[in-house]
Amino acid sequence: MSITFQKRLKEMKRIEKQKEKAQRRAEKKLAKKDGDNTNGTPVDPALDPTIDWSHTNDIELDRP
Repeated sequence: MSITFQKRLKEMKRIEKQKEKAQRRAEKKLAKKDGDNTNGTPVDPALDPTIDWSHTNDIELDRP
């Protein structure tokens, strides 16, 4: 292979990586806009399925 061809292949690979990175950024930005964190978990605690909201408040306040 000639050096020119190798340079062209290297440049094409660099451009492809750049496009992939831009796509990942766009997806991340869109996910953030939809209300998700970068790892895909909901931001709103009311939407968190791991929280048990059915409990009652067992703490009694001392009021005169």
